[in-house]
Amino acid sequence: MPSQAPGHGSSTAQKAGLMPLLPSMLGQSYPLQHCLPLSLGKQQACGCAPSEPSLHLTSRYVPMWRVVIGATQLSQLGPEVQVRGIKQLIVHELYTNISEGNDIALLELDRPVQCSDYIQLACVPDASLAVSQLTDCYISGWGSMDARCEFPKAADILQEARVYLIDINICNSSRWYPGDIFSHNLCAGYPQGGIDSCQGDSGGPLACKDNNADYFWVVGVTSWGKGCARAQQPGVYTSTQHFYDWILVQLGLHPATTANPTPQPVFTSPPTQRPRPTQSGTMGYCPFPLQKLVEFFNLLQDLLQVLKGKKA
Repeated sequence: MPSQAPGHGSSTAQKAGLMPLLPSMLGQSYPLQHCLPLSLGKQQACGCAPSEPSLHLTSRYVPMWRVVIGATQLSQLGPEVQVRGIKQLIVHELYTNISEGNDIALLELDRPVQCSDYIQLACVPDASLAVSQLTDCYISGWGSMDARCEFPKAADILQEARVYLIDINICNSSRWYPGDIFSHNLCAGYPQGGIDSCQGDSGGPLACKDNNADYFWVVGVTSWGKGCARAQQPGVYTSTQHFYDWILVQLGLHPATTANPTPQPVFTSPPTQRPRPTQSGTMGYCPFPLQKLVEFFNLLQDLLQVLKGKKA
């Protein structure tokens, strides 16, 4: 996020608190992170995200993007990495680049992704999760590690930093971001600054560990901020919980309940005959969580039938 903007992109920290993620750590830490690299002259933009990236692209640029999944080091992609094209990008119908309101979009990939130790599904919270009570939160990305440069260099190795959720009323107060924070935003970082996301991290995850279980929730996607790592100007994130129903509507899993116009795809690839991906090892295609629930309840029914038979 350049200092002259409310610009996008917060890098996972300005100078303090940086921690590179090595390949052996990636599967344990950020199997949800992926990168969208695009070369623009000598610059490489890299907005990285989980399942719903916060990106706004025009139709002439989208065909140039590729989704790099399972990567740790961008200059040396290992065998665990999968690369996909973008079939469709749907930007929220009420998105505005002036205020960065409703800063969320969905990507449909050109073919399925296989789950592995390095690639996992993202957990998006519904209204039942008390997000504000989560205390073990992290940001990650390949963005700039120094906001003072006009054209900062992006990181080659995925970086992470621990942050804390900041009360939205404090974040929206007169000495912080007076009136600029929406109800669908989250603020995360430190009141004194020093650790933050930065330019090139837009769309990346704000992930918090569940208080009672050993998994993470993707509670936000990096949206904007003033400069990087400044005191009382933390990173601003789009709340995935706020847009949970919107995501379901776009996936066709929930009926639309508002009179808002149907969002149009910014880009749709021409219909082509795509090769059928082959299975590799024991990895299968990432199933939607609903499928897992159906399988579980089917197994539970079978178990109950067995138990009834034994009692009889």
